[in-house]
Formats: sequence, structure tokens, C-alpha cells
Amino acid sequence: MPGIRNNGALALGGIALAALLGVIGHLGVRDLDPVSLTVSDYAVSESGGVIHLAMLTLGVASALLVPALGRLAGPGARAGRLGAAQLLLAAWAGGLLLAGLVPTNPPGTEMGTAAYVHRYASVVAFLALPVVGWLLAAHLPTGARTRHWLRVLAVVSLLLAATQIWSAYPGDRVFYGLIERGLILSEVTLLALLAVALPAQSHARTGRREVTPVRAASVAGRPR
Repeated sequence: MPGIRNNGALALGGIALAALLGVIGHLGVRDLDPVSLTVSDYAVSESGGVIHLAMLTLGVASALLVPALGRLAGPGARAGRLGAAQLLLAAWAGGLLLAGLVPTNPPGTEMGTAAYVHRYASVVAFLALPVVGWLLAAHLPTGARTRHWLRVLAVVSLLLAATQIWSAYPGDRVFYGLIERGLILSEVTLLALLAVALPAQSHARTGRREVTPVRAASVAGRPR
């Protein structure tokens, strides 16, 4: 449908804008180390407002894709899995919006309630999106190349998330910021792929639903 296709185009534009804002936000900070500090640490610096705006933009762009998943669900187990994917995509979008609205604590200071909200909203978001990619790769009638890359990006994202968890605790935060930026890159790429694939699949499925009753009526009306 035109609305879903428009949502996909708007989502792609929002993803590109969020990426640009993220780069600008990093360029405006000169006294922090991106290898050891997270994007959230940059966001609470003097010029970090642009990074918060990038998080919010990415969250809104992601939310635009949620309706496309609702159009794809059909009867049976497949509908249940796609419904779960839709909820997880909403969790990713909501986690990004919450993390963008609630900042973490500055580096070297004690974590407060807002910092914990920011942390766990981010954790939920970064764990939810790879599962969405994996579920859609397994159950969407999309092209083989798209399915392959959805699976690859989902696995890479989960491995990077696990590596970051290791770095945060037993790893003494070694390369913590660098790992997080790799995770963000893989998940934003996965999201961009979904922004291309979901509206196309939704339109194709809607088209089949509209054509089938017309064909049935045509057959029923033929003289015997």
C-alpha cells in the first residue's frame, strides 16, 4: 500500500539523518576517547545534544516500520512469529526513544536512576533488533540474498552484544566503546535492510489478497 511504502522511504531517510547526526555529534567532541567510551558518554558531553537527537530520530524512523509487519501476518504459526517480531521491533524503537530522552551519567560519576533507565532501555533495544532480523529472515518470502544478509547481520549483532557484555564485566571495559560502535553499525545496517524489505513484502502480500477474490469471482461467473 502507498502508506506503507511511504513509511519505508521515510524510515530510510530517518536512518540516514540519524547516522549523519551521530557523526556530527562525534566530531564536536575532542577530549573523549571513542575506543573506551560509549556513544551515550559522548551524548552527555557539552556538544552531545546532537547525539541525543540522532537517537530520537532513529527511534522514530524505526517506529515507522512497525505497521508494515502488521500487514504481513497471516494465519497459523507464521503469524505468531511475525507478531513477536513486530513487538520486538516496537521494543527496539521504544528503547531508542527512551534512551534518547533519558541521558546517562557523565563518565566517572556515580550512576543514578536516569542512568540505569538509559542503560537498560539500550540493552533491550540492542538485543531486540537482531531477533527481529532473524525471525524475518526465516519467515518472510523475501529474496535469498536479503534472507542471507538479515541472518548475517543478526548473528554479528548478537555476537557483538555478547562481546560488549563480556567487556563490561570480566573484560575490564577493554575496547568497550569500539565494540559498541561496531554493534551500532551492524544494527543500523540491519534496520536499513528492513526499511527496504518490509514495505516491499507488505505491498506484495496485500496485492495477493486483493487479486485472489477477483480471480475467484471471475471463475465463478464463467458459463459452464
